[in-house]
Amino acid sequence: MNTGELVDLGQQLRVDSVRASAAAGSGHPTSSMSAADLMAVLLANHLRYDFERPAHPGNDRFVLSKGHASPLLYSAFKAAGAIDDEELLTFRKLGSRLEGHPTPQRLPWVETATGSLGQGLPVGVGIALSGKRLDHTDYRVWVLCGDSEMAEGSVWEAAEHAGHERLDNLTVIVDVNRLGQRGPTRHGHDLDAYARRFRAFGWHTIEIDGHDVDAIDRAYGEALSTRDQPTAIVARTLKGKGVEAVEDREGQHGKPLPDAEEAVAELGGPRDLRVRVHAPEDARAPHSTGSGEAELPRYDKGDEVATRNAFGEALAAVGTARGDVVALDGEVGDSTRAEYFAKEHPERYFECYIAEQQMVATAVGMAARGWVPFATTFAAFLTRAYDFVRMAAVSGSGINLVGSHAGVAIGQDGPSQMGLEDLAMMRAIHGSTVLYPCDANQTARLVAEMAGLEGIRYLRTSRGESEVIYGPDEEFPVGGSKVLRSSDADRLTVVAAGVTVHEALAAADALGRDGIPVRVIDLYSVKPVDRATLRAAAEETGCLVTVEDHRQEGGIGDAVLDAFADGRPVPRLVRLAVTTMPGSATPAEELRAAGIDAESVEAAVRMLVEQAIVP
Repeated sequence: MNTGELVDLGQQLRVDSVRASAAAGSGHPTSSMSAADLMAVLLANHLRYDFERPAHPGNDRFVLSKGHASPLLYSAFKAAGAIDDEELLTFRKLGSRLEGHPTPQRLPWVETATGSLGQGLPVGVGIALSGKRLDHTDYRVWVLCGDSEMAEGSVWEAAEHAGHERLDNLTVIVDVNRLGQRGPTRHGHDLDAYARRFRAFGWHTIEIDGHDVDAIDRAYGEALSTRDQPTAIVARTLKGKGVEAVEDREGQHGKPLPDAEEAVAELGGPRDLRVRVHAPEDARAPHSTGSGEAELPRYDKGDEVATRNAFGEALAAVGTARGDVVALDGEVGDSTRAEYFAKEHPERYFECYIAEQQMVATAVGMAARGWVPFATTFAAFLTRAYDFVRMAAVSGSGINLVGSHAGVAIGQDGPSQMGLEDLAMMRAIHGSTVLYPCDANQTARLVAEMAGLEGIRYLRTSRGESEVIYGPDEEFPVGGSKVLRSSDADRLTVVAAGVTVHEALAAADALGRDGIPVRVIDLYSVKPVDRATLRAAAEETGCLVTVEDHRQEGGIGDAVLDAFADGRPVPRLVRLAVTTMPGSATPAEELRAAGIDAESVEAAVRMLVEQAIVP
């Protein structure tokens, strides 16, 4: 398009943003209006995209990081012919695809859910990294950010990672409109304040007037021609541009314009321009999934093997069988054992350093391109990236997360390194799968299972060695459990997972020698939980005792209660969990101090029997 047509298109995007928000009675039209010219030039002159084939491997990828400006995105979809005006005016209404913040669950042209600010660029880095090192195609990744979200640390994790990786297929466009939700942003219209920061991380920067369509056009062309550096286009804009009542005025964030009809007239009235978006170049399919089952490692019963070791060996084997599996590390691969994958498949291994938010975001970006990522760090440190995990679920993303060094059982490193909340936070994620194996063969099988699941999958592994109690051919279906001790005379049932399975077995054996038989269930699938087995145990033994190397809130005890969430009678439930703040001690001392070792389980059962709490 020429200059005049681009100006008209920008005005159309403003008008439609105002109209959509007015029809909804809510939304963020002023945030959309500031970026309208930036979007118009990109859509008409630079984006390569086939809206009829959103999965086309050659398509450029656009991420609206400032997701509250969704009216702008939907107006662009209308201009491209992807939606019509009738649908545009369903914005934010029940059943509409056009939600307040865009999600790929509803719209095939959306790469990732946004709305939690500071996430678009990190995910964009993951998509761009896929293009450079995995897909080997020349698609471009464009990310539109707001200036308010530049205060988020995750933005600068992404900026450093992109600079380090020399992602010259990535362009971020910063809409510096000066105003945030409650008033001016930290740097206002000081474009160089943002440019200096990007340059420090190795980016090429361009500062422009974000309402000068010719300057925008030149900047995009310069970004396309830049090599060995990502490009940041820092654009000075005005919030509410084009309507005097709201332009560059505080207090106008997140609400429809006071008089939409008058605003539309001031913007020149409705238009119906249609943009013929440039077609992408032909590109080969980025990868194949491989064929055949993985030749998983096999361990002999009685061996002492850490589940983190079994994870690493199994992941390497799965990577051999499946060419779409990738691994990401938070600079602890030697501890999580993700390094085993790195040695076998270095071309599909990505070091994200100690930047857990960026690690998870990279996984989300790669999953959006069809890869199957496994992202690994200590269980405790995944808490830093929890908002990214939450938003990954909103995106419908399929990623595997692995947390090692879980619980007090890690020993002397102390509480800062102990994952004691991870089961709770991962169980709370919509549609998640949460697995906690107790031995090496079980771990290997579950790793293979994870690769074929959907949604957010979490595997918890342990630092210390544990006895192999299952044979290498044992099956462990997700949603199942294993009954390890059982008799018709069982006085109660002990439910455990991971390290506490071994403590429960030792306690059961000691109790059995004294004529107190107890059932033991290995609840390796913490979510979904094996309702049938737990219900049978409750009916047959009357009492369940859960023992977990985790905080009491939200862990295995609460998972057990899920089996009775449909109104069935809740059994007597006794919980043994970590309730104090641990210190530094040996693993055995830690388990004893937390009251979750074999002796503690045995003592709890004896007390229940002596007090006639169980029959």
